[in-house]
Amino acid sequence: MRTKIILACDECLSRNYSTVKNKQTHNERLVVKKFCKRCGKHTMHKETK
Repeated sequence: MRTKIILACDECLSRNYSTVKNKQTHNERLVVKKFCKRCGKHTMHKETK
């Protein structure tokens, strides 16, 4: 079962990216280093609720 998730920047808290993940195999929250357009640099993005 794949569900849609939204990734938010750790520094400015803007919600920049959306993706899907399999909740049966990955129970923990997704953390990815991506480029934030608002900050203008690469930051950690975490899965929001």
